[in-house]
Amino acid sequence: QLQASGGGLVQAGGSLRLSCAASGSRFSIYIMGWYRQAPGTQRELVATITTGGYTNYADSVKGRFTISRDNGKKMAYLQMNSLKPEDTAVYYCNAEAGSWSAWGQGTLVTVSS
Repeated sequence: QLQASGGGLVQAGGSLRLSCAASGSRFSIYIMGWYRQAPGTQRELVATITTGGYTNYADSVKGRFTISRDNGKKMAYLQMNSLKPEDTAVYYCNAEAGSWSAWGQGTLVTVSS
């Protein structure tokens, strides 16, 4: 089970940090990811981080967003800096291990211009 938090309203250029709390004993083997879905669009990948700490980012967020994880706390994070209005979306955390996948409930990020 995943619980995302940290969304809110921020002005363009501002920052937010999203958190994803996971339950279960196998967190350290999960690939953790953040996805987002803006109104009228499909859910898209924002960033992923492997068990070994390798990261991958969507081109639109490279250099602005940073994904991280704390295996001891079973947490994943998304630090979002230099936010733009086009970053406005519901952000979802995701955990994957082989063919298994789970989604959090989503947290809304609104960036005003």
